[in-house]
Amino acid sequence: MSKIERRSRPTGPEVLVVDDEEDIRELLEMTLTRMGLGSDSAGSVAEARELLAKRKYRLCLTDMRLPDGDGLELVRYINEHCTDLPVAVITAYGSMENAVVALKAGAFDYLAKPVSLEQLRALIKSVFRLPDASHDDTRKDASAFLIGASQAMAQVRQLIEKLARSQAPVYISGESGSGKERAARAIHGLGPRAGGAFVAVNCGAIPENLMESEFFGYRKGAFTGADSDRDGFFQAASGGTLFLDEVADLPLSMQVKLLRVIQEKRVRRIGETEEQPVDVRIVSATHQNLRAMVEDNRFRQDLFYRLNVIELKMPALRERREDIAPLAEALLARLAESAGMPLPRLSTQALEALSAYSFPGNVRELENILERALALSGGEIIHVEDLALEPLVGHEPSAGNGQGEALRTGLQDYLDNAERQAIVEALAETEGNRTAAARLLKVTFRSLRYRMERLGMKD
Repeated sequence: MSKIERRSRPTGPEVLVVDDEEDIRELLEMTLTRMGLGSDSAGSVAEARELLAKRKYRLCLTDMRLPDGDGLELVRYINEHCTDLPVAVITAYGSMENAVVALKAGAFDYLAKPVSLEQLRALIKSVFRLPDASHDDTRKDASAFLIGASQAMAQVRQLIEKLARSQAPVYISGESGSGKERAARAIHGLGPRAGGAFVAVNCGAIPENLMESEFFGYRKGAFTGADSDRDGFFQAASGGTLFLDEVADLPLSMQVKLLRVIQEKRVRRIGETEEQPVDVRIVSATHQNLRAMVEDNRFRQDLFYRLNVIELKMPALRERREDIAPLAEALLARLAESAGMPLPRLSTQALEALSAYSFPGNVRELENILERALALSGGEIIHVEDLALEPLVGHEPSAGNGQGEALRTGLQDYLDNAERQAIVEALAETEGNRTAAARLLKVTFRSLRYRMERLGMKD
């Protein structure tokens, strides 16, 4: 019999199984048959290419080690010649490095040996929920989630649509308020998990002593106060996406436990002895420099590489000023509708003032400014004064000196220097008390924190 095996199969989408071990192929094919899916199998890269040239498949499952090459070679071949075919790699137990490399190369997902049938079924269900862009004219795109015609946002949207068709962990970097959660929701909403839950968790808002129970759940009686069984974030997000916002705030003890769950795709509730599989895609984000935290031993390097398989960088609002006007108008329309108010118009001067503003708080700050203006304007037009944009505080240079300094250093550097000096003086006046300094500067504590982080000022 030829090494290339063709099974009689039920009608329906098909899967290509590539593995040089016959017993693994048999196990996978039996599982696929029970799920109503037919399969072909091959024992080498060459045989897999031969089958791929003859017919179309909906999924390819390939081992990493093959007699005439490796799974990565096949992943790259499929990404180049069969761009609409998801490919998942099967790795040896404990070889997570191989899985990460495969995901970076374009693999849809991975399975670890010995293959868990629960995880295999979850993976297959995810694949066959993939939207088919060529046959679905109503499919949403990232522009429904992220507004902006700038080149920076066009690149973000393009990457998001690629990421949506994968199961690889995504790390979203960017300043506070730049739209990291919105990007995460776009990745979820455009992918095969759109019908599942999107669970957003602010890692910095959970007390350390409650983290394990919040993430993994617990059984009744596991500890004082556990009066009923409760699922954690991982169970709640099963079949969907778990968004770990401000992941840099996780304590080291929790980082170890999170790493194991990501690698094994299994969790154990507090008070239970057995683990249970979970089908969750991880998307994480933080405004902090995670690489610098790894270098300072404040964040585990191995967890960083598991989370940062693919990085999506969200641009600051001041880096895409051409988007400010359309973004402001869209936000204002949404705010007015939510408040049940008639939609006012932003005056030309108001739009110019917004476009010139530095927005240390990014899109979130823009939304707050517009919400305040909508409440205070009381008319059909929002003027500059209604925006109440924060002026430079604690610094009143003469027009001549200010103009000369701005011309010498550039406007943004001049504004940053003035803002930095004002913050330094306020902190000195309040003996380092940032809450009191924010009050002195007539800004919120959060706004002061944003500004200090943007300016690279240490605590």
